[in-house]
Amino acid sequence: MFKTRTANPETERPRVIFKRRNPKPLLRTVGEFFWPRGGWRRATTYVLHRMRRLPDSPERIARGIALGSFVSFLPLYGLHFLSGALLAWMFRGNILAALLGTFYGNPITFPIMAVSALELGHWLMGTGRMVTFGHAMAAIGRASGELTHNLLAIVTSDTAHWNRLADFFWQVFLPYTIGGTIIGLPSALAIYFLHLPLVRAYQRGRQKRLKQRFEAARRRQQSQDTGENT
Repeated sequence: MFKTRTANPETERPRVIFKRRNPKPLLRTVGEFFWPRGGWRRATTYVLHRMRRLPDSPERIARGIALGSFVSFLPLYGLHFLSGALLAWMFRGNILAALLGTFYGNPITFPIMAVSALELGHWLMGTGRMVTFGHAMAAIGRASGELTHNLLAIVTSDTAHWNRLADFFWQVFLPYTIGGTIIGLPSALAIYFLHLPLVRAYQRGRQKRLKQRFEAARRRQQSQDTGENT
């Protein structure tokens, strides 16, 4: 009665597990990076919820969050996850919490962080030069391309141009790093003491709820056993 459908490998495409049926357009992907689907409030709530649920001591979790937020103040674009995880490993913080802590740096806060760090760094260095966020990002992009070109020049016949990277180092990277470090350290310290009691309270409340569920399940089991015995 029922016909069995046989697959024809020549006409049917193989199914790919975990692949989106309708690929997300590139513009939508870029747009959701700057504005998540549920808004930044929902994204922030989700990240904070994940931070509190990490299976570790409150001190290690809060330390990881603080270290992750600290690297967000540094001009390490593309390396924030790696540098945050490295600092968490060095200072015995929770590595996953450090990765989540880097979300303090996002398209909304990055301009404020960058401009503040650059202005403070140039002021401390006495250069008196102000670099806008747009100019800083353009300089970082040019430096990344120049560094890639110079690394490829080692195995090709191209000529490396290190003087451009030197200009970027003195005009953007060094003042950004100095200013970001000075601003990031007290910010990370404040974030640590802000999250520590929140994580402690959440873990105590979660343990209390789990204990109540266990006690309720035990009472139900006891009542069932009593009913069967009678």
